Amino acid sequence: MRVGIIGCGNISETYFNCQNIYNNFKVIACSDIDIDFAKKSAEKFNVKAQSVEDLLSNSEIDLIINLTIPSAHKEVIINSLNAGKHCFSEKPLAINFNEGKEIHELSKQKKLYVGCAPDTFLGAAGQRARQLLENKEIGEVVLGTFNIMSHGMEHWHPNPDFFFKPGAGPVFDLGVYYLTQLLNLIGPVKSVSSISATATSERLITSQPRSGEKIKVETPTTLMGTLEFQNNTKIQFFCSWDVWKHKHSTIELYGLEGSMIIPDPNFFSGDIHISNKEQDWKIVNNDNMLLGIPNKEDNGVKIANYRGIGLAEMIDAIKNQRQSRCSLDLAIHALEVMEGILKSANSKEVYNLKTKPSQPKYLDDTEIEKLKK
Repeated sequence: MRVGIIGCGNISETYFNCQNIYNNFKVIACSDIDIDFAKKSAEKFNVKAQSVEDLLSNSEIDLIINLTIPSAHKEVIINSLNAGKHCFSEKPLAINFNEGKEIHELSKQKKLYVGCAPDTFLGAAGQRARQLLENKEIGEVVLGTFNIMSHGMEHWHPNPDFFFKPGAGPVFDLGVYYLTQLLNLIGPVKSVSSISATATSERLITSQPRSGEKIKVETPTTLMGTLEFQNNTKIQFFCSWDVWKHKHSTIELYGLEGSMIIPDPNFFSGDIHISNKEQDWKIVNNDNMLLGIPNKEDNGVKIANYRGIGLAEMIDAIKNQRQSRCSLDLAIHALEVMEGILKSANSKEVYNLKTKPSQPKYLDDTEIEKLKK
């Protein structure tokens, strides 16, 4: 499938490169609101640089990869659908649930696919954990926690402003990885209750080239609460960009027969720790799975990075007329949960979910093999 990229910022290089991993798409053009960004990417990756309007009207392009800032996601997706093109978007799908519903209605009307990151839950760690849970290795899961704690993005990202605007913050930007992993492992959420905090009204940029500038904070930087899933599992969460150091695990699940620690869902692999009742922890390694084999280096450490599997799997779903795993239904549900967290914090009331997607199907290595070069 022939693909065009809109948005040539930091993440775009990942999507240009992932066409070297998967066999069913090719990037042929790119665009950015700053045409110089597009020209630099076009030269580096040997594609055509176009204006947004020209790229959308390019009859050679079948699908748009939307890598714009969150506040522009809905507009780009809507414009892509109106141009008769499928769309795969970076997370989050949109900045609020109503925008998500608008996308959903147009997608149905146009009979076009929309998919959305993150796709890391399709990696080796997420799928191995799914196997272990379905095999009842820790019995029925009844409780759990997930924790996202750091001191924000302003100390490393060159343009961190959007992280502190509506549609971002720790839940919308990073929480979506954890939430989507839990939707993969447990199923849909039924209700949410939360509280919020904002430690400071401004953040000081210490990264280059804008070191010394201040950013206005327009969304909560800490959110804490509880998710209740349709199967009655309760998960406590703590999402914050106001923490310097901590010793909490990323995701822990507690079952009737044992406990499980799942690695950071921002990555595709990592060791799973599992314990049966009072036994010591044992390590379940998943480096032998196709999306667990290290293929990149990050600060001298070999890691598995297979971003783009969600896009490749969606293209296969389009070809075979089935639901994709990084589906629009899943993305809208994640969006509603995230908005529900903010609404509950503001209202001090429980938010009850309106959406109820199906749990994504397990992705095995046989299917992955067909998508890889």
